[in-house]
Amino acid sequence: QVQLVESGGDSVQAGGSLRLSCVASGLSYSHYFMGWFRRAPGKEREGVAAVVGIGTTNYANSVKGRFTISTDLAKNTLYLQMNSLNPEDTALYYCAGMEPDGHWAVPPLGADKYKYWGQGTQVTVSS
Repeated sequence: QVQLVESGGDSVQAGGSLRLSCVASGLSYSHYFMGWFRRAPGKEREGVAAVVGIGTTNYANSVKGRFTISTDLAKNTLYLQMNSLNPEDTALYYCAGMEPDGHWAVPPLGADKYKYWGQGTQVTVSS
């Protein structure tokens, strides 16, 4: 049974930083596409960043240069380092996983592609 557990969400001032973590059981980060997604109040869920193993990454334009996705394969932990946070980053952040199906050269950011989901961790950025 796959279980994803996020942590690290908090309330911060604009310009601050946070690091989110996602610990997995039942799947291996070395083989799965893993992504971070977020849902802001009144908005649809959007893909933030995705990675496979310790290699190929993919970022939403809104976070490029500010967020970094990474994995620690030994700990089976996924991270999202978020810098230069602004109020528009306020959302419930989820990690999610999918088995590669051979159709994607880079891990996709479409939430509908991902099968396994955590419960989310709240990030609130105040101005």
